[in-house]
Amino acid sequence: MRQVGPRRDPAPTRAQYRLQRLLLTPIYRKLIRVGLPVFLMTMAVGLYLSSEDRRNALTGGFAAMREKLEQRPEFMVGTLAVKGASPQLTETIERYLALPLPQSSFAIDLEAVRQKIETLDAVARVDVRVQPGGVLQAVVTERVPALVWRSAANVELLDATGHRVTLVHDRADRNDLPLVAGKGANVAAPEALAIIAAAEPIMPRVRGLIRMGERRWDIVLDRNQRILLPVENPVAALERIIALDQAQDLLARDVIAIDLRLKDRPVLRLAPYAQAELRRARGMKLSGSAL
Repeated sequence: MRQVGPRRDPAPTRAQYRLQRLLLTPIYRKLIRVGLPVFLMTMAVGLYLSSEDRRNALTGGFAAMREKLEQRPEFMVGTLAVKGASPQLTETIERYLALPLPQSSFAIDLEAVRQKIETLDAVARVDVRVQPGGVLQAVVTERVPALVWRSAANVELLDATGHRVTLVHDRADRNDLPLVAGKGANVAAPEALAIIAAAEPIMPRVRGLIRMGERRWDIVLDRNQRILLPVENPVAALERIIALDQAQDLLARDVIAIDLRLKDRPVLRLAPYAQAELRRARGMKLSGSAL
């Protein structure tokens, strides 16, 4: 017997239809599949960390785990190895750093170590790294002394750029290096080296260079002779005098100084004996012509 009554309409209601269409939208599907789980997990973590005791326990656990990892034998540094430096500089670096070893490589600031080593005058640059086997290696490029600078206060060794390398007690400690003196000589060290290279033919007679007024150089020779170089192009001026000396033995004569400060008018300063001889010769010539 067939049931008599209102027949159920299988079509969804308007609200159900709109809900289904909304759930088919990509952004809402992502919110339900991803956003809702993330929200629930975040809320759960927030509730867990809301307790200060639980937060402290979690932080302490991470700190203990990190410390245990950092103190493992493969991460410990036990020795400092300095390469490329002289024994004296190596000893200075080790004493200057004073690193408490052994310690974890995680506790060593390599950049700070590098900067500290480079503050030493004798160090041009350095590369610091941790090598396998627990070795902290510092590869040093040492400054090479090129000049002895006698300043008003000290006697110092300079490299080719004029940077100080170290102090010395006396000029005699490094007789193998040329001597410069005067205020500002360190700043003009490259020019001094160029002048010294040009003076190679007369180097056995050169005693040193003096910086005059922080502007130019005087070359001091034996027999109390000087060559006064100009401010501009001192090397070219020196080469002209050396060529003249090789042709006419100029520096072997009774000359106190050769003044090259005026480009077109070099001036010779004679020794007192030579001046007297010159005056006498001129006087004799005048007397002879009067007769």
